[in-house]
Amino acid sequence: MADPGGKIRLFVTPDLYAGARVMLNPDQAHYLFNVMRRTAGDRLSVFNGQAGEWLAEITGTGKRGGTLDILEQTAPQCNPPDLWLLFAPIKKARTDFIVEKATELGASRIQPVFTRHTNSERLRIDRLRAHAVEAAEQCGGTFVPDVAEPVKLAALLDRWDPARRMMFCDEARTARPAHAALSDAGPGPWAILIGPEGGFAAEEVERLRSQPHVTPVTLGPRILRADTAAAAALAVWQTALGDWT
Repeated sequence: MADPGGKIRLFVTPDLYAGARVMLNPDQAHYLFNVMRRTAGDRLSVFNGQAGEWLAEITGTGKRGGTLDILEQTAPQCNPPDLWLLFAPIKKARTDFIVEKATELGASRIQPVFTRHTNSERLRIDRLRAHAVEAAEQCGGTFVPDVAEPVKLAALLDRWDPARRMMFCDEARTARPAHAALSDAGPGPWAILIGPEGGFAAEEVERLRSQPHVTPVTLGPRILRADTAAAAALAVWQTALGDWT
């Protein structure tokens, strides 16, 4: 809940405006009053994912809660590009890593997908959403991506809007390098698809490659682990078409 520089930032759900009062939940109260040793009169930053960052003052403390008074806006809302990350869940800690890095690197939506070779089908979406919130708190962001309920890849493709391009991270050496392929495809709503540790099944690859809105790409000469591939793909997309340019 604090960034590396020691600045305390909290994600809160109420509307934020000068004069608003925010009630702390038990976890936030424990963090502020027991872990960080803050007390009434101390100040911190808060954001709700919609209204930028605001300066708040602690006005009430307690074992199970507390209150913050909102003082003034300190930074405007900064939303990421319209970029979704689709990934096949992997081992728990590495799935957590993907969610955290997708938040830091500017994904607007995080969508777990079950493929033929996905070897992890038990997900606690509430825990992944908490990781996204914590990542936004720590990296100074004012936006928290939606972490969607998992879906099967086939079902997702059945209802896919072709207006949203898909960057398919294909391990085939026939795919074009990602940056060049993205630059040629151009901006707009996009999604990045990262496969499972065992790779995509042949029928999945065939279906993806047959779609006109899908852009197969390679992420370089080495086969990357799924969590590394997710971070690399997001970085490449941001440098080619996103808000890093």
